[in-house]
Amino acid sequence: MHQAASVQLERAVGEFARWRQVPEDHRSPAPAWWWGPAFEVLGVKQPMPAGWCAILELPDSATYADGAEIFLKCLVGQTSLTCPGDFPGKAEQSNSA
Repeated sequence: MHQAASVQLERAVGEFARWRQVPEDHRSPAPAWWWGPAFEVLGVKQPMPAGWCAILELPDSATYADGAEIFLKCLVGQTSLTCPGDFPGKAEQSNSA
């Protein structure tokens, strides 16, 4: 596997951990920038580091392809995009007129 793909997925795994810490009703939609790293490793059957597996709630023997599926499932059915400033939680919206 190309090192750049691993680095990008590592970043996404860290972001995923921060995103999951936000209560679901306050969490932003999954960021579209996860698509790229997920597709880069979608067919890679090499085992992921155990720490990444734990963050993604996968068994220790999970592959990069298994990890990619977690990201893609988060993105399925989304109808809005996340702005970088709205991640990992939804931006506070002002109700003042």
